[in-house]
Amino acid sequence: MIERFLGIHEVPDTSSSSLKNTLDGMFASHGLSISRLRGQGYDGASNMRGEFHGLQRRILDENPYAFYIHCFAHQLQLVVVSVAKCCSSVFDFFGTSTSIVNNVNASCKRRDQLSQRHHEDLVNQLETGEIFPGRGKNQEINLARPGDTRWGSHHKTLSRIYLMWNAILEVLENIAEDTTNGDKRYVASGLLKQMETFEFVLVMFLMVRLLGKTNDLSQCLQKKDQNIIRAVGLIGTTLQLVSEVRENGWEELFEEVKAFCLLHHISIPNMDETITVRGRARGRGGQLVTYYHHFKYEIFNVVYDQIIVEMNNRFAERSTQLLRCIACLDPRNSFANYDRSKILELAEIYKDDFSSYELLRLGDQIDHFIGEVRNDPVFVGCHDLGDLAIKMVQTERHIVFKLVYRLVVLALTLPVATATVERAFSVMKFVKNELRNKMGGEWLNHRMICYIERDIFADIKDDDILYHFQELKSRMNKLPPLSQTRESGMSLCFHILLSFYSSDQLYLLAALLMFLNTKPMCYV
Repeated sequence: MIERFLGIHEVPDTSSSSLKNTLDGMFASHGLSISRLRGQGYDGASNMRGEFHGLQRRILDENPYAFYIHCFAHQLQLVVVSVAKCCSSVFDFFGTSTSIVNNVNASCKRRDQLSQRHHEDLVNQLETGEIFPGRGKNQEINLARPGDTRWGSHHKTLSRIYLMWNAILEVLENIAEDTTNGDKRYVASGLLKQMETFEFVLVMFLMVRLLGKTNDLSQCLQKKDQNIIRAVGLIGTTLQLVSEVRENGWEELFEEVKAFCLLHHISIPNMDETITVRGRARGRGGQLVTYYHHFKYEIFNVVYDQIIVEMNNRFAERSTQLLRCIACLDPRNSFANYDRSKILELAEIYKDDFSSYELLRLGDQIDHFIGEVRNDPVFVGCHDLGDLAIKMVQTERHIVFKLVYRLVVLALTLPVATATVERAFSVMKFVKNELRNKMGGEWLNHRMICYIERDIFADIKDDDILYHFQELKSRMNKLPPLSQTRESGMSLCFHILLSFYSSDQLYLLAALLMFLNTKPMCYV
């Protein structure tokens, strides 16, 4: 499926009714109809996804076939946020790691010290053979500042804390010894003490692994060519991997943490000794547990249990009837999930797209299609609906099996993530910057379309653009063909200026360009 940017519109407020009115106007301006809408996707804002009064409900009331999918990437972010707050040890760990980055990166001097020490560590490791040289390896890095709205950035931050461990400790030691500010000395000493604890190292290793899995899934979900079948499969695979680590991954993690602590001379507590349950006072009869119980059952198990529960709750769409029907079109393993009745049910769900006669024909056509492609080696490599649609077009089966192809296209219209929409908003900082901060809404909209859809505009000939612009209103001079202009040596910029300025203004401009050490070709 091809996704295109239509534009942006200013709204008086962000209520669902106002958004719906703006959307209706935008559809009408482009000759589109809400009745032809077959999928809608938003983030978790209540005015967008509200079950009774949100924008998606207002659209569904008008068109029941515009099925709503909550952005999978956004739901994954909510899962990770929930995990980060699931227990006090993990919550404190993220606060400490953020404070470490802020203190170490507080000045250019500290960043330089960090980079220099890390460089020395790399040189020593290369000399001792611990690491090996190679193209793209052992590059200069620095601590990345984590973002609260991009939890993938926390994975990079924690990974670099692990890689730059000795360098970070040295910078914090320098702050604690050299600074004259008592507060800064106190904070640096406290961070040093926190870093050199077994619990901090354990949570660091635990979250690097966990965030690594969720970050890979997040990157996959944000791809442009993602479709609902592949997204659901990725979520299921990730959930299975997390469950396996929950059952069998503790011992491996525990040994890695102990090896790291021995290497960096960090004290490893006696796992049979008892400590008070966190949040309880020992003197007031607080419950006692062993270190081993605290690390495994109060941190490791709690974190993995939380992410499994949250993923099952957040991605409840995996169990809806619509997705169960779409899953029957999954081409993997020679259409192993094929179920004729559920595919016919899918067509019934989209009954406005199929006539009564087509619904009668679809049953026989789908049986014929499945039987044929299962014996065709061309379809062996299909892994999702996108591949299936491409193979059908390449083999011209989209003509023979029109109804099946229509079902596949309908399934592909369901949105997986709103990453492309968020990227479009990011474009605004390039188009409307400090030098163009008074740009009007219409001009901003047109420029964003040209920037975002530049792959389309790159194929438009320059002559077509110039003559279209010239015909918008009468000009003083008519533009000659651009090919002649280039042969004469005149720049495109000066060529366009001929249509706007008088001869006196052009002479002044030519003088200015010559003063700037340029050589324009000018004729009037």
